[in-house]
Amino acid sequence: MKYPVKLQHLGDDEIMVTCPDLPAMTSVGIGEDDALRQAVDGISSALQILIDDRQAIPEPSAAKRGMKLVELPPLAVAKIGLYQAMLQHGIRKSELGRRLQVHLPQIDRLIDLRHKSKLDQVQAALEAVGYRLEIKVMAA
Repeated sequence: MKYPVKLQHLGDDEIMVTCPDLPAMTSVGIGEDDALRQAVDGISSALQILIDDRQAIPEPSAAKRGMKLVELPPLAVAKIGLYQAMLQHGIRKSELGRRLQVHLPQIDRLIDLRHKSKLDQVQAALEAVGYRLEIKVMAA
């Protein structure tokens, strides 16, 4: 999952990053590499707010000329997929907890982008809602 971002030089080496798909996201970094790293956190935070508010997650749009792409970590993508599957099928956290035989705080962590869940736990949750996780390794 790669979101397009705009970079705006603020002066010195400071760069502000915004994401057209997530208007609430703004981050700042020193130099382009740092700005793009900070953008990953900013995008994750903006998406977590949508999850907390039970809102739909916007699909990334195509990058326009001059934009950069910011790729989310695989664990975050898996968690977003779980959240989207639950939303699409009307599966509440309590229902997922029953299916997995775990308590609600554990389900909360499975869709919390800040929590370092184990990938196999997210995979089990995806399977419990009728989805599977697929991972590809490609040359850089």
